[in-house]
Amino acid sequence: MKKKNYISGTYAFGTDIGKVRLTNEDRAIALTNIKGNILMLICDGMGGANKGDYAASIAIKLISDAFIDKQKFLNRFMAAKWVMDIIKKANIAIYEEAQKNKIYEGMGTTLTLVLIMSNHLITAQIGDSRAYVIDEKEICQITEDQTYVAYLYRTGKITKKEMRTHPRRHVLTNALGIFPSVNFDFKMTTYLNENILVCSDGLYNNVEENAILTILQSDDTTEQKINELIALANANGGSDNIAAVLWEASK
Repeated sequence: MKKKNYISGTYAFGTDIGKVRLTNEDRAIALTNIKGNILMLICDGMGGANKGDYAASIAIKLISDAFIDKQKFLNRFMAAKWVMDIIKKANIAIYEEAQKNKIYEGMGTTLTLVLIMSNHLITAQIGDSRAYVIDEKEICQITEDQTYVAYLYRTGKITKKEMRTHPRRHVLTNALGIFPSVNFDFKMTTYLNENILVCSDGLYNNVEENAILTILQSDDTTEQKINELIALANANGGSDNIAAVLWEASK
């Protein structure tokens, strides 16, 4: 039997400045290539006005352009190598831009990347944006936050509930573009036709997971669900920029 090489479904993405920030440093995109592979990407910039948004924009453009140019991967191992290589290139691009222009000194960004290739799911993680897998009953985080409070939680010093209000919850332990080289979490697992949500902390810090799941389980369109998630995050305070990308597989 020939292996399935094309997946079908719908995707949507959106960002919003929120209710507190003066600029929007979040960037989001979803793309498909001629082979039906799906790329989902969130970058939440850091470094202040005109810095974080620029760092996030550099990463989004470089990676999405490369994905379009690539068109197809011979196998999952070549796809994995491409992900690793393109993240390193994005890191160098941001770092070198900051070195050339003092205005951009210290800029960086989170990066959460999901690549769906046939029955393979590749994820790469830098910082505290997140990827979730959603099925009919639950929402499950598949990335691990690279933050100080996540470290405190993993070492048993605070509870999961305390993570949401901890005064240092925005302190990252890793970011893209800060140093000449970058480390990132990388996973390759089996894709079982699940729905995938990628989002910035502006969404999950303002909307509980059960509320996210309720919206995602509705009969609304994929685009409507993105708009509803952003609207709810703003209704709950909009304490940060908000970005979300949603892939809903055909069942």
